[in-house]
Amino acid sequence: EIGLPFSDPVADGPVIQKAMERSLKKGTQPQDLIAFLEAFRKNSQVPIVLFSYYNPLLAAGKEFLEQAHAAGANGILIVDLPFEQMPQSPLEPVLIVSASTSEERLEKIVQKGRGFIYYACQKGTTGMRGELPPGTSSAVSKIKQMTELPVAIGFGIGNKETAEKAFQSADGVVVGSYFVEAMSRKASPEELIQLVKNIDPRRAL
Repeated sequence: EIGLPFSDPVADGPVIQKAMERSLKKGTQPQDLIAFLEAFRKNSQVPIVLFSYYNPLLAAGKEFLEQAHAAGANGILIVDLPFEQMPQSPLEPVLIVSASTSEERLEKIVQKGRGFIYYACQKGTTGMRGELPPGTSSAVSKIKQMTELPVAIGFGIGNKETAEKAFQSADGVVVGSYFVEAMSRKASPEELIQLVKNIDPRRAL
């Protein structure tokens, strides 16, 4: 997942908010992301999901998502946009559901989603937490009954224990603040790889 920074990231906690502030203060522009994607694709074919809010994408123009796809992005996750209003683009939409998503709406979301379904297991914003909320496993099982897409749990995965519990029902975990906080301390690539191993040795790079 690679993020296009936004000044008001309402779904993100303090760690990622501060990272976006740092990025914006350094003058990050949408075209910088395109250049990054092009450089990254020379060394890796790991699938990439473009993550952002609708405002910066709208400001970047309708051609931006096509440029991002041409540069190597595979999917798009727009946190603050209902799936009915997702812009048409060659990027596959990764859609979010939560514990408060009704069954009727869930059925519609899984039909429109591509790549994987993102289950936001916590209320509030992103950030590291000590445990998963009660009912997470049953919620994921319900989603998996409605779709063959993989389901990944996010919002709060920040240690080995929460990751292990998530993998009991989900196909993947979304880990953001845990790594972004380390990067804010200028952690080396080797340190970041060790952090992946700390989360789940079976899925280490």
